Amino acid sequence: MSYAPAWKIAQVQTMAALKDWAPFVSLQIEYSLLQRSVEDELVPMAAEFGLGITPWSPLKGGLLSGKYNPSGGNQNAGTRLGDTGRKATLSDKEEAILEELRKISVTHGSTVAAVALSWVIGRPGVASTIIGVRTKEQLEQNLAALEVKLSSEEIKALDNLSAPAASFVNSYGEAAKMFHHGGIEVNGYRPAVLPLTKNMVPGKY
Repeated sequence: MSYAPAWKIAQVQTMAALKDWAPFVSLQIEYSLLQRSVEDELVPMAAEFGLGITPWSPLKGGLLSGKYNPSGGNQNAGTRLGDTGRKATLSDKEEAILEELRKISVTHGSTVAAVALSWVIGRPGVASTIIGVRTKEQLEQNLAALEVKLSSEEIKALDNLSAPAASFVNSYGEAAKMFHHGGIEVNGYRPAVLPLTKNMVPGKY
């Protein structure tokens, strides 16, 4: 299943369970360090229903391949972005992610592309990854991702730099914890005390 909202896939999976039909087993979505909005609802939905995730464009059309030239001109030849004629103007976020990828690739003696792919491969629920290559060299660089083992610190650094803006559902979910257990630590997390309850007396509300 691809190109469908989480609620629709959940509806279909539930219907399949009720009617004893064959359910979907895989979710094909765009997923990369520069496309993480799918973590809002699609990724957790896949985990809940046991769908394996198959990311496409894990290098964001070549932007995360390490071949993008930030000094000017178009995307280097041999990438999908090169075909679109996209100019080499990167956002601050894109530049920061690419710089971190370069640092990590040096540490591992690998490439920017391999590190970016390794991050995707290691995401929860990812079962396989769709790659697009045009040359033997690109294929070898992509396959090298299987040999890159990122440390927890490296993963955290990339996670922090690439974190998407919180959606309504996610942002409200965090705030709602004040209602659930404000001021009380649960699973290592202690949410702030709900302002309206600060002056309440135990047993009086």
